[in-house]
Amino acid sequence: MKTVYLGLALLLVMAVGVTRAQTAKSSWSVGLSLVYPRYEEVNIQPLNTDYGALVSLQRNFSEHVALRLAGGYSHLEGSYSGASGTTTERTNLWSGNLDLLYYLVPCEAVSPYVFAGVGAMERMSRNQYTTTLDANAFDAEFNYGAGVEWKFIPDWSLTGEFGYHSTYNSELDGAVMSYALEPNGQDSYWTLGLGIKFYFGSKGESSERYWHPSAAVYPQQRDLTDYNRIEDMIKEYIPREVTKEVVVDKYIKIPADAWYLEGVKFAFNRSELLPESYSVLNDAVKLLMNNPDLKVEIKGYTDSIGTPIYNDTLSLQRANAVKAYLVSQGIASSRLRAVGYGLTGPVATNVTAEGREINRRVEFRVIK
Repeated sequence: MKTVYLGLALLLVMAVGVTRAQTAKSSWSVGLSLVYPRYEEVNIQPLNTDYGALVSLQRNFSEHVALRLAGGYSHLEGSYSGASGTTTERTNLWSGNLDLLYYLVPCEAVSPYVFAGVGAMERMSRNQYTTTLDANAFDAEFNYGAGVEWKFIPDWSLTGEFGYHSTYNSELDGAVMSYALEPNGQDSYWTLGLGIKFYFGSKGESSERYWHPSAAVYPQQRDLTDYNRIEDMIKEYIPREVTKEVVVDKYIKIPADAWYLEGVKFAFNRSELLPESYSVLNDAVKLLMNNPDLKVEIKGYTDSIGTPIYNDTLSLQRANAVKAYLVSQGIASSRLRAVGYGLTGPVATNVTAEGREINRRVEFRVIK
């Protein structure tokens, strides 16, 4: 029966909860869960009228490892038969546990984890089968289990968790039997919880593994100033036949009527130009100054991470940032048209970080 309960609980947890881990490698979180507890391996018949709640404070030391301090309340009931008929035993538990969590697949749409730890509890029993036991007593317990999280918006997660709790004696259910009837001498119970978690204090180094499709939040990319490396990536991922190519300098190439600006980059998830972009844009200014009749469309692109609506907006903001800089350098606004193309028209694979880096680009198209 224990195996059946465990299997059903784990299937339920996996069905109702998925998560996304924190945006930083380290962070804090607080959680609140509603809990269904139930006796397991006890001397009385468990009943289904149980309930409880759990609050937690969690410290994530990395994408994989976290330490959680949890406090909870559980109300458990069971029945036994005696000389006066069937009696309902009731136990209220106030518990505090310290658990070590390990996220098996962090920073993904589904982030399952396992945990183990120790704790202490205060047991308050009523209508005990063994009348010689103290109605109120403290006990220790060992915990282990598994869960999953689903980050439906940044910093907020829905959680689902199954836990198994083994006490260090046979007094949990208020029914202590002889060793012959109870050879293990330990009572236990399990819990099934559904709740919500809020991440805060994510001020450490950004996780390079994290992105959130609904909010288009993704990690800040490395500051790549090696233009030789960028040019090699372009040659590898963008096979094309170039005719009538004019090389303005090392970083601006004009195949026919399209310009691809290598090295124009922006601040993390924003439209602010990074300092290394200005040398490339200054070369574009010189080219436009030398060709006063030339009109161009500034085309902004993003990678595939994030929603189409968000990426359309972000790509337009970045195209406008390039336009604003060119205008500030003396190029007439009437010669420039900014358009955001979002995640459309990828020129490299979005599966790899290198390919996504190439797709986050700015192009110029000559307006006929």
